[in-house]
Amino acid sequence: MTSSTDQACRTTFQLRQLIERGFQFLHPRDARGELAAVVGVRAHDTVIDVVRLHTEDDAVAMRMPADEVNVLAPSRFSWRRHGSAARVLDELLELPDDRTA
Repeated sequence: MTSSTDQACRTTFQLRQLIERGFQFLHPRDARGELAAVVGVRAHDTVIDVVRLHTEDDAVAMRMPADEVNVLAPSRFSWRRHGSAARVLDELLELPDDRTA
């Protein structure tokens, strides 16, 4: 069994790996000023990769064409995962950089 501390360390390491790959992160807030999510975006080649972390157990990541109009709710994507932050980040990190939409 993995402790929540171990999980947090793993997620932190994964986020650092994404930053090294060029992801830029935003921290949108709700009307009360509370953190709503952590959102990472990276545009490369002909695609955009987006990851949204809501909680440790609720994350979503997508790869979409670079011409997608709404990157937070795309109408088209070539890859999408939803699940725990650790699992989604693992799968996002496994995507090859040369893969296009």
